[in-house]
Amino acid sequence: MTRSLTLRAAVLSLTLLAAILLAWQVAVSGTAKTEAMDPEYAALMGATATTGKSAMPGPLDVGATLWQHLKDPFYDRGPNDKGLGIQLAYSIGRVALGYGLAVLVAIPVGFLIGMSPLMSRALDPYIQILKPVSPLAWMPLALYTIKDSGLSAIFVIFICSLWPMLINTVFGVSGTRKEWLNVARTLEVGPLRRAFTVILPAAAPTILTGMRISIGIAWLVIVAAEMLVGGTGIGYFVWNEWNNLSITNVITSILLIGLVGMVLDQLLARAQRLVTFPE
Repeated sequence: MTRSLTLRAAVLSLTLLAAILLAWQVAVSGTAKTEAMDPEYAALMGATATTGKSAMPGPLDVGATLWQHLKDPFYDRGPNDKGLGIQLAYSIGRVALGYGLAVLVAIPVGFLIGMSPLMSRALDPYIQILKPVSPLAWMPLALYTIKDSGLSAIFVIFICSLWPMLINTVFGVSGTRKEWLNVARTLEVGPLRRAFTVILPAAAPTILTGMRISIGIAWLVIVAAEMLVGGTGIGYFVWNEWNNLSITNVITSILLIGLVGMVLDQLLARAQRLVTFPE
């Protein structure tokens, strides 16, 4: 039954994809009436203005451009002309560093807050004040203090990844069954050992949920951060291609951003299933 459901879902998904691509291709295939214009201006605007062709590329154009990028993803022809593989590598590296730092801070602090009512009440006001602040609001302050665009982007990723992990860790730790903790106390298990042998296995699915939410937010924010700071990265590539009026490259970048985000999410979803146990 599960296999049948998976097969039907795959067929439906592919049918929807085919319908979307067909509608997209039809929508951009028409031509509009053109007007007489200065030859120099017409040369600047290109075929879109002179022939009435739609400025929006179709799926065939995007597919051809994507294939060209995939054939040579790591070329480097200067500061503003690098392959998509290099741009994605910079973005993934920044996300990995900022996200890793957030893990090192959020999980221990979350355990401390979840296990200590005193720390929970003491730190809760700070969390509630800082949590709603947009990560990009920290960018000017980071650029002013750190004075490095790459490190500033990593700091922004750290900030946006911190709160979902911290809150989910607190929720998972504080929600550990009381009877399990009482048994551990009866057996005279110390707080540190209790945290690793009782609380961590119980809270692991909830912690991984927070980590999964955080990686999605981090990948979302890195694109906007790189648009602001420039230099390298997939966000900068999107903005640079928009400035070059290359809509095909913009759409290609959007597809790759989505695919990388899906892969990162599925990796953590896999880890979450590994630590989830039946009651």
